[in-house]
Amino acid sequence: MSDDKQAQSVGIVLVSHSAQVAASVAELARGLAGGGITVPVAPAGGTEGGELGTSAELIAAAAASVDRGAGVAVLTDLGSAVLTVKALLAEGDELPDNTRLVDAPFVEGAVAAVVTASTGADLAAVEAAAAEAYTYRKV
Repeated sequence: MSDDKQAQSVGIVLVSHSAQVAASVAELARGLAGGGITVPVAPAGGTEGGELGTSAELIAAAAASVDRGAGVAVLTDLGSAVLTVKALLAEGDELPDNTRLVDAPFVEGAVAAVVTASTGADLAAVEAAAAEAYTYRKV
């Protein structure tokens, strides 16, 4: 992949109520992505004080850290994480331009998003791959 393509990759933010869960899912997704471009992935878990919950500040900082100009896909674990991201999107200036809240299962969707982004896919394709993870059968 060219450096330009890598520089323009879709960023992924993983929002969980737990810092450990967000970090672990990020590690898993990166590890399963294999070759291709290195996708900027940032966990945004818990609160600034290390408690369970969600933090608008941590989410905004994570999104800014992964923004490479190709868009940012945000995946969440539970309801209030969704509400926090929706509130940030409604503000209009808290998240990078072209940030999307992706409706996908947290773990499977994160893996699909990172794997797809590692191929150089655009934000729409990353979002579609993550959402498609709802259809994965385990048995």
